[in-house]
Amino acid sequence: MGLFSRLSRDIGIDLGTANTLIYMSGRGVVLEEPSVVAIDQNTKQPLAVGAEAKRMLGRTPGNVVAVRPLRDGVIADFERAELMLKHFMRQVHGGKNLFAPRVVIGIPSGVTGVERRAIEDAARGAGAREVYLIDEPVAAAFGAGLPVEEPTGNMIVDIGGGTTEVAVLSLQGTVLSESVRVAGDEISEAIVQYLKKVHNLIIGERTAEEIKIRIGSAYPNDSYDSESIEVRGLHQLSGLPRTVVVKAEEIRESMAEPLSAIIEAIKRTLERTPPELAADIVDRGIMLAGGGALLRGLDTLISHETGIVVHVAADPLRCVVMGTGRVLENFKDLARVFSTQPAVIG
Repeated sequence: MGLFSRLSRDIGIDLGTANTLIYMSGRGVVLEEPSVVAIDQNTKQPLAVGAEAKRMLGRTPGNVVAVRPLRDGVIADFERAELMLKHFMRQVHGGKNLFAPRVVIGIPSGVTGVERRAIEDAARGAGAREVYLIDEPVAAAFGAGLPVEEPTGNMIVDIGGGTTEVAVLSLQGTVLSESVRVAGDEISEAIVQYLKKVHNLIIGERTAEEIKIRIGSAYPNDSYDSESIEVRGLHQLSGLPRTVVVKAEEIRESMAEPLSAIIEAIKRTLERTPPELAADIVDRGIMLAGGGALLRGLDTLISHETGIVVHVAADPLRCVVMGTGRVLENFKDLARVFSTQPAVIG
């Protein structure tokens, strides 16, 4: 590691639609914050970033707007994404840094060249010296402890907030992959639409996410099918606040369509997998990573649909950021995994 790297504390970033995580070389994961920024519309100045800003979602006065600058795994609001990154990078470096850091960022494998450039530009604008991009499935596989360096087939399914990444990996490289913009956000939105259609109840995304976490499930199970939850929202017809009791079975029914899209992406990838690697996957199983992997019964559903055993990573939320950290700590040995040449400040 060179002088710049020792003094600048290089970082790995999982720049997610829902959450941003940062790994600092020599220290491990140093930041986990929601990818949300609150802006004062009058002064155009940020009022809050991260967890504090997320608490403001849907609860701000007219002159304040709380936004998520990333959608479907890519930057939707460049200015606020750069502002958010700058805030987080300053936070992990304690507000001071002798040299600009080298930055490794996990990105969805299906992003366009323009979207990649936007991420590089935002990181450089936030103070990075060099920006390296790594496909999220590769980073997640490293973080989940899969033997990606070996000549054996490994299948990873990384279900984030905005995208689901399905990939078959071998020898530090991606043999084939598919990125679908159906993930946690779409599952939550399906709950919103279901409650509106069936119960005439209007709820926000935070409430939908809470319902998903508390009683959501992907596969029938007697131990939690009897669960229910009181949901508060606005009645669509009267416009007045109302409380409705919703059963776990209903929530599973509401999530069926987005979950089916994820299953189909996995099946399509398996169908295209070379026979030798497919045999390895049958032996080793499929690894689930990302926040979506925490949905109860999802591993059972995928196993039922594919006939292949499914494992959930030990710490699915941190797989991508831990993977970027592993690359940082073994930079020369793992340099082949980067999806683009570095963007360097001249």
